[in-house]
Amino acid sequence: MRKQIALSAAALVALGIGGTYLWTTIKEPARQLAACSGSTVAGGAIGGPFSLTDEAGAAVTDADVITGPTLIYFGYTFCPDVCPTDVSRNAIATDVLEEQGHTVTPVFISVDPKRDTPERLAEFTDFMHPRMIGLTGTPEQIAAAAKEYRTVYQLHDDEDPDFYLVDHMTFTYLAFPEVGVVDFFRREASPEEIAERTSCFINAL
Repeated sequence: MRKQIALSAAALVALGIGGTYLWTTIKEPARQLAACSGSTVAGGAIGGPFSLTDEAGAAVTDADVITGPTLIYFGYTFCPDVCPTDVSRNAIATDVLEEQGHTVTPVFISVDPKRDTPERLAEFTDFMHPRMIGLTGTPEQIAAAAKEYRTVYQLHDDEDPDFYLVDHMTFTYLAFPEVGVVDFFRREASPEEIAERTSCFINAL
């Protein structure tokens, strides 16, 4: 009887040790990612599949675009000040990361499909960064992508058919293939901060 109790106790201890090890093993990657993050993004809470058109006029999906560390920004090329500033900052962060040996792809998704044709996007992204990918699509496709990324925008094309503005959120999302969005950056984030946090995620994943 005492032998059975001893064996049962030993089994429980072994199970407890094994369970603790397994839990620690599962939680460790989450801790590493949390240490890199400056936001409260939860796995799968932001980001998702999309189908859009690239600057060459080809139909692409998120799997075609997010093939490595990717910085994603929603804006429009006719934006007078905010978008050029944010996208230029992302381009600088991309170059800082490249100097560190990390290849990151900056992506610009237009929320103004009426004016942002593939040709217009190509001019804009080529000027901003040689590796930047511009994406557009139908209003429905863009709305679906924006919904996945929990971002909102509002066109004011009823005011002027040619020179209207678009209100939009200004987050930059950091995404990885098969992982999705792991963090986002606000407007006040510097290129160096974006590079530092992105590098942390690259090393942790």
